[in-house]
Amino acid sequence: MHVALGGCLKAPPVSYGLTEDTGGHIAYVLAAARAQAARGAEVAVVTRRFADHGHAYTAQDEPFVPGARILRLDDGDPRYLAKEALEQRLPMLAGAFEAMLDREGAPDVIHAHFADAAAVVRKAAAARGIPVIYTAHSLGIDKREAIGEAGPVLERRIAQEDAAMASAAAIVASSRDECERQLMLYPSAREGIIHRVVPGIAPVADADPGRAAALVAPFLRDPSRPPVLAIARPVAKKNLPALVEMFATDERLRKGANLVIVAGLRDGLDTGPEEQVDVYRALLAAVDRHDLWGRVALPKRHEPADVPALYAWAAERRGVFANPALTEPFGLTLLEAAAAGLPVVATDRGGPRDIIGALGHGTCHDPEDVAGFAARIAGLLDDPASWDAAAAAARHNRIRWSWDRYAADHAALCEGLLTPHAVPARPRHLLVSDVDGTLTGDRAAAARFAGWRAGNGDWGFAVATGRSLTESRAVLRRWALPEPDAFITAVGSEIHLRAEDGRLIPDEAFARHLDDGWDRSSLLAALGGVPGLTPQDPVEQRARKLSWFGDAAAARAARTALDDAGLRARIVHSHGNLIDVLPPNGGKARAMRWLGRRLGVPQRAILAAGDSGNDADMLSAAHRAVIVGNASEELAHLAPRRGLHRAQAYHADGVLEGIDALSRGLPVPSIRAGTAANTPSGATVVRDDGARIAAR
Repeated sequence: MHVALGGCLKAPPVSYGLTEDTGGHIAYVLAAARAQAARGAEVAVVTRRFADHGHAYTAQDEPFVPGARILRLDDGDPRYLAKEALEQRLPMLAGAFEAMLDREGAPDVIHAHFADAAAVVRKAAAARGIPVIYTAHSLGIDKREAIGEAGPVLERRIAQEDAAMASAAAIVASSRDECERQLMLYPSAREGIIHRVVPGIAPVADADPGRAAALVAPFLRDPSRPPVLAIARPVAKKNLPALVEMFATDERLRKGANLVIVAGLRDGLDTGPEEQVDVYRALLAAVDRHDLWGRVALPKRHEPADVPALYAWAAERRGVFANPALTEPFGLTLLEAAAAGLPVVATDRGGPRDIIGALGHGTCHDPEDVAGFAARIAGLLDDPASWDAAAAAARHNRIRWSWDRYAADHAALCEGLLTPHAVPARPRHLLVSDVDGTLTGDRAAAARFAGWRAGNGDWGFAVATGRSLTESRAVLRRWALPEPDAFITAVGSEIHLRAEDGRLIPDEAFARHLDDGWDRSSLLAALGGVPGLTPQDPVEQRARKLSWFGDAAAARAARTALDDAGLRARIVHSHGNLIDVLPPNGGKARAMRWLGRRLGVPQRAILAAGDSGNDADMLSAAHRAVIVGNASEELAHLAPRRGLHRAQAYHADGVLEGIDALSRGLPVPSIRAGTAANTPSGATVVRDDGARIAAR
């Protein structure tokens, strides 16, 4: 496969230490290209040609690893341009890109990083029928909401981002917050083309803590103190001046630690974009106001090799990495810290929840709670056992985040774009299956299920899950399971169907059906004071689903509160501690019946499969149902009946066993029940990225 990566046009992709605004995203593009090339793809990283800042990036075609090369576009201006100045050069770059395609031939897929790259490739890709993947990396609307910034420059950027989404065949983001909140703020965003593909952790090779020690030593009176380390671009949303306030106002940090902030590259306080100048002045003003000279290091410049060295040095001195951003789309620096075994305290806004939830190497906190954020940092520094546990989690779990996995997921996405999902003809049967613990849990069984699916075209296939659409697709991709013909997600409160071109589109008629009797604001008010209910993360709250943590007693109390308030809603309690509140017409069973009617499948020809409490209504309502062998005790109450099969085999093998038992004569693979690899009844599921979750 030939994949062109429309890279960061504002910066060179090899030596990325040029200005305050280059670094992490360039490393992302390069690491992705290396990993894809290692898996056999032909990759071209497309960037801008220039000669400036003492560097020469003039070679039009430069190999950098086997299978990957850099192609540079000449826009007629030899200078290096920061992003503010680059906007005027986009038409010339677009012309140069078209000429490059005429010369090099068309790739199978173009991946545009940032909206400026999407603008450059849009016309040429459309004319040649090349699908474009778009990754924003950092979104303007989220920045505007986080820091209250407004103005014509940002508004033009937001419009450019929206145009990129409108023309993209797929949108790739790294975190749930990006996929399900940030991107969906744009008018042109379509949930059905958004995919979460998680980047990897670059291995740390030959990181020299001595480099970092030499870099910061001139600033520090006592370099032996444990450091609080921050590495970020000097922009307002990174909230770096607030980190100085946290350090200065917490007595434990001020007396027992050093603060090291590496904020891009600068020649002086008055050089660079206005936002950068404002951040540097605020940093130095805060240091001076609190008289922190000798306790704070703010190096003006650094080399690429200094970055891994800083993480290694901070870990060696039992420090903490801090990310107090007002919003963080993903948080690559948290992965870099994990690679060094360095514990972290990070913002609770955006991607860090995903990263720290999976790696377990620190904690998230509200960045506007200055005292609380500082206390989290000091708590790690003061408690050797907590520090050791976080560092051990980083070292243990970091191997699960790899660029090879990113490349595999990206290849699967590209394959899907090049061979779109065929819109099914009216199937004779329909399988509606839960995902976590039902189809996942045993890779060999998942492969057997994929084989069954490929050989049984008279069956339609849908999944019914508590997860969101983007998370469901990510899990299916990780387990090499086939994409279904339709998705029932968010515990039966959302349905996505296939359009004629194979794209997924929301079933708006089902959404309107659910709105009958659904009073979201009144439900929130009625349940706000119920004892035992703890809200799940904001990303789990959907337009037609509200979610809490709570035990069975809390679920009963919630039911009583709604009845007392005269409010109609369904309450689903599953996995012992998950409580979902749904519209009266919602739930997996009702969604399954609705989908059957939409696909023209008689209800008697629908077979449901599941393993937990949030599958109970679907299993009870289906004419044919399979409870897999690893099912939780939450399904023990379902009475034996004709058409209900309790499988001996676990996970996807249990689904296949049930299909065989309930539909004699269909070809299914041979399966073995209850192997040692199977998950015991009621066990916690370990997601393939290493995070322990309550299966949905």
